[in-house]
Amino acid sequence: MYNLRKRRILRRKSDFQRVYRSGRSFANRYLVLYVIKSQQRDGLTGFAAGKKLGNAVTRNRVKRLLRESYRKNQFFLKKGYNLLLVGRLAAVPEKCKTLEKAFRSLAKKAGLWEENSK
Repeated sequence: MYNLRKRRILRRKSDFQRVYRSGRSFANRYLVLYVIKSQQRDGLTGFAAGKKLGNAVTRNRVKRLLRESYRKNQFFLKKGYNLLLVGRLAAVPEKCKTLEKAFRSLAKKAGLWEENSK
């Protein structure tokens, strides 16, 4: 139903660094959202989880939950922005619904949420 295409995901370190350094950040207990205007029409999205969260299994789980939260809500976001979602320590024991709610609240705070989309 809602696909997250590989070509729409940030991959290169330089792209991540650009979003970290130049983007605006919005945070809550579970994640941090970095936003920067994109040169592309659709924009790209990256997902990160630092080593403070735990071992590789834990970090990968958090990134999977972040990807799923974005995938389900991507059509409600404004186009033309590069996003970076970074998981925080409080996200480790949480379920997907909690992280989805946290993502939606940050998108609204950042002014990226469009209720009338798709």
